[in-house]
Amino acid sequence: MSARDRIRAVAESLREPRSVNWISEQADAAWSTTNEELQDLVDQGQLRRVEAGETTRYQPDYTQLLFEEIRTLIEENTRKELRNELAAITEEIEEWQATYDVETWEELEQSLADGDLASDGLHERRDVITRWEENLEDRRLIKHALVLYSDVEAAREQMLDVADRAMR
Repeated sequence: MSARDRIRAVAESLREPRSVNWISEQADAAWSTTNEELQDLVDQGQLRRVEAGETTRYQPDYTQLLFEEIRTLIEENTRKELRNELAAITEEIEEWQATYDVETWEELEQSLADGDLASDGLHERRDVITRWEENLEDRRLIKHALVLYSDVEAAREQMLDVADRAMR
């Protein structure tokens, strides 16, 4: 993996704004290369520059990432597949609610403090909490994708029509 690839990988994984120095260190890349690559990512709209006092920090453009995820869901799945995934997520959450007699992952998390749980039970509940949170995020994205599905399809068809006319 090249230095620029490592820089991009680090930048795409950021969960909070980070400085050029921090990203450079994590990517094991020269400061100048890191600075240039981060500027390119800002110019491409993939990163945002955040001024924190006298330090410039960088973070992903979370709005763009959200729309890219939704677009990918629409491009790679039919409406029926998205609806089926939504149903599967709902079923899995309902199973956890029944199994652990809770309504939310937060309630399940509170049960971790129960002194009568063995370590296996604790690990299992922690894993379920993680999957539950992921399912809620997936469900949110899928719902957005279903709302926008027709609009994205119409835009894609319009682009194809324009391309067809231009080739004639």
